[in-house]
Amino acid sequence: MTEMSVTEQRPGRFVVELAGASRATTHHVDVPAGLAVKLGGAGTSDERLVEESFRYLLEREPNTSILRNFSIDRIGDYFPGWADEISRRLSK
Repeated sequence: MTEMSVTEQRPGRFVVELAGASRATTHHVDVPAGLAVKLGGAGTSDERLVEESFRYLLEREPNTSILRNFSIDRIGDYFPGWADEISRRLSK
């Protein structure tokens, strides 16, 4: 199991630290303004979007394969079902 720590550096910019089975990794993630609310509805925080998105990624690849620096909306370029799945998860 991978342990996750999400820290907001500044509005829209997060550092995600993952301690996986093989080795720890650090990721710098940008969240476009309004994306969390667009995907999850009113009251959805950027932090929750980042957490759920990393859970989604970790279900599909090891932490060592996740890009180290990216905008969260780019996940859909690699995993076309990301937005629909994240919307479902965030609406719970």
